[in-house]
Amino acid sequence: MKMLRIALIAALAVVTAGCSSSEVSGEQREEKHVASKISLQEAAEKADAIMLSTMSSVQPALNWVHDGSTASGCDDYTIDGKQTGAVTRRTAVMTVVSEARRGSLLGVVERYWKKQGYTITTVNSSKKFPSIHARTAEDFRMSVSVGDKGQFFFDVVTPCFIESEVAQPKTKANGTPFEGADVPYPSVPSDFWSATTPIPSPSP
Repeated sequence: MKMLRIALIAALAVVTAGCSSSEVSGEQREEKHVASKISLQEAAEKADAIMLSTMSSVQPALNWVHDGSTASGCDDYTIDGKQTGAVTRRTAVMTVVSEARRGSLLGVVERYWKKQGYTITTVNSSKKFPSIHARTAEDFRMSVSVGDKGQFFFDVVTPCFIESEVAQPKTKANGTPFEGADVPYPSVPSDFWSATTPIPSPSP
């Protein structure tokens, strides 16, 4: 499952690549120069807040778990001579979202991000593996993507900030505990999200 997800992200998430990506480094480097001089831990905490607010915006609530946190260096970009890095926070949804309601869930997330003033940068309308990418004014970048068996994944990538030790997310997930390092496929039914009929349109 991990390999499938890695392949999906590599194909769809160019705009959310870390700051070492040569394809977007020119644009990002200009923006990084105006970034505040906070530590990478502080940036990670802000990414956690974005993630938590996004997950909490979905009603009925989803069953979700943290899906690994990774840090990467930013090549030769420095702030006041100090090395910089970026952090990626991830979550995976354990709720079974039916094919009929995946578009509705994507729509909920997109509307929430727009309401927060985030810029929608890419919408991939693939029938099998759709995704949405967005960014904040401070260049925190987020994505929601549908993977194998319709599982939803959320990522938040920070800009480059001064390197520091970064702790695992302290935000509490509400997902069903699981064993092992790999997040399993979704298995939690929902009367709403697992229903096999589209969400009825509101009455005029």
